[in-house]
Formats: sequence, structure tokens, C-alpha cells
Amino acid sequence: MTNPREKYEAATRELQAPFAVVDLAAFRANAAALTRRAHGRPIRVVSKSLRCRHLMRTALDLPGYAGIMAFTLPEALWLATDEEQDPISDDILVAYPTADRDALARLARTPAAARAITLMVDSTAHLDLISAAVARAAHHRGPDAPPIRVCLDIDTSWQPLGPGLRVGTHRSPVRTPAQAAALARAVVGRPELLLDGVMAYEGQIAGVGDAPPGRPLLGHLLRAVQRRSAVELARRRAAIVSAVREVADVRFVNGGGTGSLHTTGRERAVTELAAGSGFYHPHLFDHFRSFDGRPAALFALPVVRRPSPGVATVLGGGYPASGPADRHRAPLPHLPAGLSYTANEGAGEVQTPLLGAAARDLEIGDRVWMRHAKAGEMCERFAALHLIDGDTGEYLGSTPTYRGEGRTFL
Repeated sequence: MTNPREKYEAATRELQAPFAVVDLAAFRANAAALTRRAHGRPIRVVSKSLRCRHLMRTALDLPGYAGIMAFTLPEALWLATDEEQDPISDDILVAYPTADRDALARLARTPAAARAITLMVDSTAHLDLISAAVARAAHHRGPDAPPIRVCLDIDTSWQPLGPGLRVGTHRSPVRTPAQAAALARAVVGRPELLLDGVMAYEGQIAGVGDAPPGRPLLGHLLRAVQRRSAVELARRRAAIVSAVREVADVRFVNGGGTGSLHTTGRERAVTELAAGSGFYHPHLFDHFRSFDGRPAALFALPVVRRPSPGVATVLGGGYPASGPADRHRAPLPHLPAGLSYTANEGAGEVQTPLLGAAARDLEIGDRVWMRHAKAGEMCERFAALHLIDGDTGEYLGSTPTYRGEGRTFL
């Protein structure tokens, strides 16, 4: 069998659709490709892009990977201290600031968690929340209780004409070496805290494809903007790291993402990278010139209607991805090739009509294989991931997603 659809069908013939699969052969090939682009820098595994503990462990067992980048503090606490399983990692960086007072209190009174977890901060308001949690937990903390680790989040947007023209995400207010050093001093001035790292994630490079199909002029513009943004950020990131290290040494400097490993990994100031989407290779990552990935995460939907000869209707399918509300956020009909949505219905909550020449050959009970626009968000729709080897067509068992373990953090 050389046809991917035939292999997927053979591996899952006993399963009832809808269901989700991860092709472990593609997963491992993508992981190896990520490390080849990392210039020897270790890569943190981004949990929001996998949302499956088994696959996070699988990634960490591969060469070139170390540590987890979590998306919420409750998630990080679960990964670090779950009593039913061994901790995923003893090095978990929470990528976004938290205002969860209950989770902060638990962190403050749990030494094992405090040693494993690093919080993200970009203002003294975040420091105040953490310090208050430590104060409230004082009667639980012994004299040898570890400090709470924090990481400074740095704004990476490109602003060629000043704040009025921003290319990049709205994240941290900390942008200059002076601002970073001031926040570092605020951390160092609190004995209950430990300055552990600096993070600067360049979303305008790492997450934006530079080769949009059928739009060569836009691609040329995107590449020019990304090149200039990368040069500006490399200089500013190095200056920020130098300024922070004058206040206190830090254990790590994190940067990069799936789409920017090859550039960020060259920066001397950066000690580690992060990646997650590249493992599954969702369809928003199809249009980068710097790398090619293999679709590793898919979901199968059953054909349940044939309203006309040229239309096959599948059950469900309306699983839009986060981000701007546009057509690119819908799942992509993948196999059989040549299917497309109707203009008026698109991907629906309970049914999705599909058009195209391939629709004429689909029968009731057949499957259509879909790819989500973003990586881990697919896992919020399915309790399990069925593992297959897409090279051999072998079924390898199943494993729960976060949702399948009863965890929905966002």
C-alpha cells in the first residue's frame, strides 16, 4: 500500500468515526526535522500544541528535546505533581502570566512544584500576585522552601515607525533593555522570588507562513518584513539579555517557534528554543519556505448523506481554530484529495457538505480525513488519539488527550 488513505483506512478499519489519529512515523520525522533546524539548541516541547501526555513523553524521549512549555499554571501543576503518574518533566515553563490565586497558592505551598515550575511575568503586578500567594502560604512553607521561579517575557514585535506600526502579537509591555533590567531588579529585590529566565517569542516569524499559495507578491512582502524583524530582534534580544545578566544571572533564554528555529537558533544570546506545532504539522504550517512537514494529526469523519451526486455530507467537522475569523481557520479536507466546502455552509457544527470530483465516489459510511488548522486544538474535540504508523499501516493503540483525562485548562 502506497496510498496514505489506504494505510490510514487499513490501520483503523475497526474504529467507528468520528475519531482522531496521530501518525507516529510522521510525528517522529517531524521531530527530527525540527532538531535539524535548531543549530544544536535544545527544544522545549510546547504542551498546548500536543495536549496529550503520552506524546509529550514521546517527544521528550527523542534527542534534542528538554523541558516543557505549558500554557496555564493549573496545567503545569498537573504535569509536575500528578499523584497518579510520574511527572512529565522537572523543568516546566509556563508561557503566559497567571492571575489564578488558587493555583499560585498551591504552587507556593508545594516545594516539588516550586522547584519544577517557572512562571511568566511582564509587570510588577504579576510579582505582587506571586508574592501575596507566598505570604498567604507562609504557614505551609518550611524554612527551606524554595523560591518561586519567574521568567521575564519580552515584547518581540517589529515597530519600524514606532508603536503606531506594530508587526507582531500584543504580548509584553517590556521592550527595551532598560525596561527588562528594571523588572529584573524588582524580581531580585524580593527574596521569595528567583529570576530564572528570559523569553522572547517572535510570533510574526515563527507562526506566519511566508509562502501563501497563489499570492507571490504577498509572500515577497512577508519575507522582507520577517527578515528585517529578525535582524532587529536579534540585536535587541542580545542587548536585553546582557542588561538582565548585569542584574542577575539567568538559567535560560528562550526564543523561537516552529517557523523560526533556523534563525533564532543562530543567536548567541538564546540558550534554548521551543516548538510544538511542528510535531503535528497542522495545515496552517503548510506554507513555509524554510521547511516541509508531514501531516501527523488527522481526524476522520463519516459520510452520512448524499444529498446530490456531487455532494457528500460528513458528520460534524465544524472545529474552527483560534485566531482571526477567516477561511484559513477551518479544518482542511485532506483525503480523498480534491474536496472543498460549500460557500454557504462551510464546516458545520453537526454536518459538513463537501464538494468536488472525489465526492462523487464517496458512499454512506466512507470516511473523509481532515486536518485541523492548528495543532493541539484538535484534541479539545476528542477524548483519545489513535496511534498508527503511516509508513506501514499498523495500528499501535490509543492514548488519552487532556480532554480524555478530564482536563480542560482553556
